[in-house]
Amino acid sequence: MKQARKGHMTQMQSARKGHVTEAMKFVAREEGLPVEELIELVAQGKVVIPFNRNHGKIHYVGIGAKLRTKVNVNIGTSMDFPEIENELKKVVISLKYHADTIMDLSTGGDIQKIRRMILDKACIPLGTVPIYEAAIRAIEQHGSIVDMTEDDFFSVIESQAKEGVDFMTIHAGLTSKGIERLKSQGRVADVVSRGGAFHLAWTLHNQKENPFYAHFDRLLDIARRYDITLSLGDGLRPGAIADATDRPQIEELLTLGELVKRAWEQHVQVMVEGPGHVPLDQIEMNIKIQKRLCQEAPFYVLGPLVTDIAPGYDHIVSAIGGAIAAAAGADFLCYVTPSEHLGLPSPENVREGLIASQIAAHAADIVKGVKGAYERDLELSKARKDLDWDKQLKLVLDPYKFKEIRKRRGTKTAACSMCGDYCAMRIVSEFLNRKGKADGFIC
Repeated sequence: MKQARKGHMTQMQSARKGHVTEAMKFVAREEGLPVEELIELVAQGKVVIPFNRNHGKIHYVGIGAKLRTKVNVNIGTSMDFPEIENELKKVVISLKYHADTIMDLSTGGDIQKIRRMILDKACIPLGTVPIYEAAIRAIEQHGSIVDMTEDDFFSVIESQAKEGVDFMTIHAGLTSKGIERLKSQGRVADVVSRGGAFHLAWTLHNQKENPFYAHFDRLLDIARRYDITLSLGDGLRPGAIADATDRPQIEELLTLGELVKRAWEQHVQVMVEGPGHVPLDQIEMNIKIQKRLCQEAPFYVLGPLVTDIAPGYDHIVSAIGGAIAAAAGADFLCYVTPSEHLGLPSPENVREGLIASQIAAHAADIVKGVKGAYERDLELSKARKDLDWDKQLKLVLDPYKFKEIRKRRGTKTAACSMCGDYCAMRIVSEFLNRKGKADGFIC
């Protein structure tokens, strides 16, 4: 095996040539996987390592088969709340609570300045949805989103790539054929993807094919030069339980499967995005369909959300769906906050959404047999039995909340304030370990 040479090869191209990159060595070490096995997975497209060489030094992250399920945090300004300071607070929280990646979805204020500030602050992979900036530029320059030129679509991708964006959601699978399927379907929620809506409006207004689909090779050329990981977006994802697993969704997924193969031919790293609102009994089927149609490319799901009636609690709704999806084979969870469907999330909403998705990811990793997942639970259980609070603190997902509750609800005993002297594990340990008869004790 060779050390990777300097040059402009993508991670996939390096892996196919047997060259070991610093990113591969780091990810293999982090995941406890032999580097030879990781290289094979990257070469096959079953694992991606999002890293734009212009981003600088970051904490490399691997996403895909045999790796820990990863969690993404969405942040970004809106027209109503364009303040960058609030978004930078969300970056700090994301790093503090160990998010794997961040996506900047800003649509308000100076979004280029905001993105550059986030790039400088975020030492983990950063993703974007470039069509957002392209749409905003089109409004400023032409007065309308639908008046974008085809060059406008690609110029924003090139500029973001130069800045150092590591992965990009590109709605290349939303085609004219898919739009016709949508028209004939009669959906409840039509299109809930903002990027998907922009593409649909442009395509119908201009009576032309989606430029990202029509000129996919042009997109691949940019991605290859900067080693951008393409996250093929699901512009027709279901936004209501009633719309789950319908023909428009599957039509788009078939197209995405074709685009995955074209990306791999050019050594471009790619993952596929998935739903969305899906009832519990359809989640596993959705994962299996995606894996089959997209040649086992890493699958990135939003949620999924398993009911439509819980605004304010959608981080819980999402965590339920995310645990099932990841256990069935999804590789990457996009968190959902309590503010989903209601408004721009606060920094506290970001924390809640992130922790909820991390719980889902870890629960799935136990089922998947990911190295270290079951062992961490086992160590925590042993520490709980021993009333070893310091060790528990090192193992829990949220040590800050752990300490806060312990302090606020403390007790003079070694146990917690729920049971105190009546702690079941303390009592049972004492009597199981006692030699001879335990006379006079009544539980």
